[in-house]
Amino acid sequence: MTTHHFSTKDRILSAAETLFAQQGFTATSLRQVTSRADVNIAAVNYHFGSKENLVNEVFRRRMDQMSEERLAGLKAACRDAPGQLEPVLAAFVEPALAMAQDRHGGADFVRVIARAYAESNAGLRKFLSDRYGHVLREFAKVIAGCVPGLGKEDLYWRLDFLAGSLVYAMSDFGLIKRPAGTSESSHRQRAAAALIRFASAGFKAND
Repeated sequence: MTTHHFSTKDRILSAAETLFAQQGFTATSLRQVTSRADVNIAAVNYHFGSKENLVNEVFRRRMDQMSEERLAGLKAACRDAPGQLEPVLAAFVEPALAMAQDRHGGADFVRVIARAYAESNAGLRKFLSDRYGHVLREFAKVIAGCVPGLGKEDLYWRLDFLAGSLVYAMSDFGLIKRPAGTSESSHRQRAAAALIRFASAGFKAND
């Protein structure tokens, strides 16, 4: 019974993720989700209770793990390279790019993130702030120690710019495409290295 419940819940989340990526949150109905997942509406109510909770769980399913990886990387950077900015930025950037390359819905989730930026959804923004705001605050605190001359307002502006650049890099929609014969892993590593150098220069500018 537990396996069945897990399988049903996962199918619903995957269906919702795909539809949210394609249509957005407002335009996607629960009936569309249930049709794609091949379940009835009672299954959605049982596992999630509401559409708002379903939206939140789509994010939590991927972002919980990504946040854990980021914080573990941040801890390692502070231990192994104290005061150095680039390892801190790598801890922020690399888990996100790895998640985007996940063959099991990573590309869809990137589009879902873009929808979250584009659509006005106060409930979702509160959920993300409440659940993951501490991750950004931890990074902000360590970055501030790496660039002590940078004011708090400028620090948070630059963190916003980094987050936006990262979503763009995750989408693989830019000018630099993966060359023929280059693995996804190698391409991701090059993208991460380029973004980290770019962000490092931005944080250090006029500090």
